[in-house]
Amino acid sequence: MGELPASPDLLAGEGGPQTGTMTECFDCDNCKESLYGRKYIQMDNGPYCIPCYDAHFANTCDECKELIGHDCRVSMGPCGRAVPWHDRSPPHLSCPPQELYYEDRHYHEHCFRCFRCDRSLADEPFTCQGEELLCNDCYCSEFSSKCVACEKTVMPGSRKLEYNGQTWHEHCFICSSCQQPIGSRSFIPDKKDYYCVPCYESKFAPRCTRCKKTLTKGGVTYRDEPWHKECFVCTGCKTPLAGQQFTSQDDNPYCIKCFGNLYAKKCSACTKPITGFGGGKYVSFEDRHWHHNCFNCARCNTSLVGKGFIPDNDEILCRDCSSDL
Repeated sequence: MGELPASPDLLAGEGGPQTGTMTECFDCDNCKESLYGRKYIQMDNGPYCIPCYDAHFANTCDECKELIGHDCRVSMGPCGRAVPWHDRSPPHLSCPPQELYYEDRHYHEHCFRCFRCDRSLADEPFTCQGEELLCNDCYCSEFSSKCVACEKTVMPGSRKLEYNGQTWHEHCFICSSCQQPIGSRSFIPDKKDYYCVPCYESKFAPRCTRCKKTLTKGGVTYRDEPWHKECFVCTGCKTPLAGQQFTSQDDNPYCIKCFGNLYAKKCSACTKPITGFGGGKYVSFEDRHWHHNCFNCARCNTSLVGKGFIPDNDEILCRDCSSDL
């Protein structure tokens, strides 16, 4: 016999086996049948007829459990998308995509479908959930959160807001008063409603008794009414009273000094106001009043607090000094 002529081989896949048609005697490496006039696939250890190649080297479909024929290979691209081999090869080497694989699992193209809606995943993005392959729509419907406002699925990667275990589309999280999206601004919850800060202050925040503007922080309470600290001042001198001792006259607040000058009794001895603040006590007799430390005998200066005394015109005397008169 002469030298065997070269076979017109065709690539079955990038870096894969070769197939061709022999014109001279040539046997299958497995069944030993002649490959004369038949298609075969050339492997590293020898040529194989198509039935032997499929029996020994073909993959099994993970879905239907049947063998996947030799005709074509399809590789799995990134991000859960199947990429047919002919999309990766020059046009003259294209072949119909019939096998797809994901990780270590292989499928017929018609078996590579969503486990929920049965949609083909050959040219669709998908997600693997456990052993199940799901299209994006089914995955989002079953596993993605729902917007509290519109009850639609919050798609992965979309802008959203989460609060207290609930989820909103960013454009669905709106102020219950002005109906404007709150976005990244501060908000205040009130039962099942949510308010932007300006609307909440306008609607619920207490208002200062004096200026009628809202109190956003701090403030003081006087007679069960709210005041800004800077608005709660002495009625007389306008000095701020927050954190200071004060009293009132006709429901108006006064500092100690103004109240003493305007309304307090005056000591008959020192003529200074008797305010009663700071634990100060005083003595009254007829229409006259004294500080405790000012209620002394006009002659010997002995304290008369708790003792008997004798009035002598504008003076008060102890009994000893009175007996000398």
